[in-house]
Amino acid sequence: MILTAYQRFRLSSLLILCTLLIVKCSPQEPSDKASSTTQTRPNIIILFADDMGYGDLSSYGNPTIRTPHIDSLAAQGIRFTSYEAAPWCVPSRIELLTGRYMARVNLNGGTGADGTGGLPDSELTLAEGLKQAGYATGMAGKWHLGYKQKKFLPINQGFDSWLGLPYSNDYMKPYVQTDEPLVMYRDTAVVEYPVDQDSLTVKYTAEAIRFIKAQGGSEQPFFFYLAYNMPHLPIHTTKEFFGKSKAGLYGDVVETIDWSVGQVLQTLEDEGLAENTIVFFASDNGPWQNAPPRMFQIPTKPEGSNWEQRGAGNKPWHVGSAGPLRGHKATTYEGGTRVPAIIRWPGHIEPRQVSDELVANLDMYRTFLETGGGTSPDHPIDGYNVMPFLTGQTRQSPRKEFGYFINELQGMRVGSWKLREVNGETELFDLQTDPGEHYNRAETEPEIVQQIQAEMQQLAQKVGLKSQKPTD
Repeated sequence: MILTAYQRFRLSSLLILCTLLIVKCSPQEPSDKASSTTQTRPNIIILFADDMGYGDLSSYGNPTIRTPHIDSLAAQGIRFTSYEAAPWCVPSRIELLTGRYMARVNLNGGTGADGTGGLPDSELTLAEGLKQAGYATGMAGKWHLGYKQKKFLPINQGFDSWLGLPYSNDYMKPYVQTDEPLVMYRDTAVVEYPVDQDSLTVKYTAEAIRFIKAQGGSEQPFFFYLAYNMPHLPIHTTKEFFGKSKAGLYGDVVETIDWSVGQVLQTLEDEGLAENTIVFFASDNGPWQNAPPRMFQIPTKPEGSNWEQRGAGNKPWHVGSAGPLRGHKATTYEGGTRVPAIIRWPGHIEPRQVSDELVANLDMYRTFLETGGGTSPDHPIDGYNVMPFLTGQTRQSPRKEFGYFINELQGMRVGSWKLREVNGETELFDLQTDPGEHYNRAETEPEIVQQIQAEMQQLAQKVGLKSQKPTD
């Protein structure tokens, strides 16, 4: 058969189109790219504020403190409204880094200036687990999990490097009566004394940037933990931020942290690492609204210090906000345990989400460890891997319960119901309709009280407490 010129043109066009479709539809190239993406484990950055309240960020409703960088982070991922932590510093850090309630972990002593305790060798920290999985690990900031023995320091708990304070920034006279000097460490060596508290956040930020840039050209994934000492009292900031907020010194300090978050995020962008880095921001517990009078004294400036004492003379109103929540740090009301928390992972976690699903500090351990290809230890872990929920594979968080501990088990949340038993008083709240814990439903819902009491007893036994009898 002889084809006309027009027919030959139509036939050649059809052959070209079919060839293009075959190439486009071929599974080989997309399969290779998908495999490459799957095999690229994410970098992980945890930004952990100290005593920042649920209501301290503009994205959580603060009307005067400006936090555009943290707000932007929230817009690019999930902002949690029911994220639970322990009610004060040490147990919150234990939960984050081991995935276990503090009741399970024997520190064998305190971890402050005069404490001799620390994380035992039996605990596998998140840094240790990720390091075993091939991650580079680094830390800047507050540790508070032991320092008297070098084995307790971060450098011996899975971190390749550390710059920071061994505990809270108030462990010095006149705030705390101790003869131990407040010093800054790099790894195991003291590198700064007296500590210039005005510049703490700036120094920690510089350390984070240095670490990230050092990893920029490497195929090795990294984990960095930036644990701010602020806005824990006494609060300090640099001259660049002093007096710049509309919320006094406390607002200045929170806005300094927001600047720090912005610097970290910009560095990830500049180094081409943003797309493959999980960034998680949270606070360790609620605001310290009941700080004792000693926290509002004016300290004597250490001899030889460059510290300009911008935080000297902290005022009772230089504390955080729990927003609509009742209570504060060191209480098991929601104001002490429910904290701001935000997570971003471009391409995996959908942006502009607000979630009221129950998630806890405990869950970040398994979530990050298993996402990074690590293996959980053999001993019991109280956290869940919530990554399937975060990435939309499941619609609900696997966490349905949470225990509120201060020495003993003081309360428990099951679903939306929260039971609290302190000093002989029984309180039951429906957190779905009453997150401010204003209406005690214990008398009208006795069956729910009994059900949660039974679950509290089981949890107390599971973590090794002899009883769940609360103390305040």
